[in-house]
Amino acid sequence: MPYTFEIYKDKKEEFRVRFKASNGEKMFSSEGYSSKVAAKNAIKSILKNGPTAEVVDNSKAVKKAAVKKRK
Repeated sequence: MPYTFEIYKDKKEEFRVRFKASNGEKMFSSEGYSSKVAAKNAIKSILKNGPTAEVVDNSKAVKKAAVKKRK
């Protein structure tokens, strides 16, 4: 099975998008959208902008903040 985008409705009846790996594992899901068209536009945006998006690693900043709280 290939990687897929799945549009579904949540408990609040909002449309959401899930991205699933070829093994069926959910890799991420979106915020809720009021319409299916908006959910489809989110997929289009990911496909268009994702390949050139910068990766921002904030894990070090979070770790430093956690250390400061312990003192």
